[in-house]
Amino acid sequence: MKIATFNVNSIKARLPNVLEWLAQAKPDVVLLQEIKCLSEQFPELEIGDLGYNVAAHGQKTYNGVAILARERIEDVERGLPGDAADDQARYIEATIGGRLRVASIYLPNGNPAPGEKFDYKLRWLKRLRRHAEKLLKSEDALVLGGDYNVIPTEADVHDPAAWRDDALFRLESREGLRALMHLGLTDAFRALHPNAKRAYTFWDYQAGAWQHDHGIRIDHLLLSPQAADKLTACEIDRAVRGKPKASDHTPIWCELEL
Repeated sequence: MKIATFNVNSIKARLPNVLEWLAQAKPDVVLLQEIKCLSEQFPELEIGDLGYNVAAHGQKTYNGVAILARERIEDVERGLPGDAADDQARYIEATIGGRLRVASIYLPNGNPAPGEKFDYKLRWLKRLRRHAEKLLKSEDALVLGGDYNVIPTEADVHDPAAWRDDALFRLESREGLRALMHLGLTDAFRALHPNAKRAYTFWDYQAGAWQHDHGIRIDHLLLSPQAADKLTACEIDRAVRGKPKASDHTPIWCELEL
């Protein structure tokens, strides 16, 4: 089973690119972030024509997440538990084909840091850890994928010094991600490519970041032990970022022998 995550930065603006990538890459499950539309505005017909079922959790203009799958999508949960007042559409979770639990995650950016937006990011990370701890107790195959807006290590950024005070690379953010990982989750990409360099998933639109390969790795596929045992491949579809009218992110995918 091929599972991908892709921050599309507006499904409306990026639909031709997404459809082209789906047709070529043929993932079985896709976790989308920043769809930037209401759930009822998501292009289910166009994506359905390629053989995908859809579950979306959107909001107007900002955020928004979705799950696409060739198999049936069941037991859908929208929103991250732990804060009833949080109305940002950043989390959706479902079971695929009765054999895999997945979540599409759009973690807050957190800039400027320090500040309220950064505090919200850290609270959100703690909520995610608490929820993941409950999910892992089921001992099911689980993939928590998405745009985490956290650069794990210096190996995952083109210029660590330039990002030192950014919310994506501040120590508190990295500590929050490590606390999540320490529950027993595996970073699918680093498990198979521990020494890979310049393996990025995001290049800013500004300052020629793509042209100069000034990237960062912030899109992650985190696997439960039951999923990690089945991991056979994980790659970044870098070429997608070079397409006309591309998202500033590119897809990353893994394969599980389920």
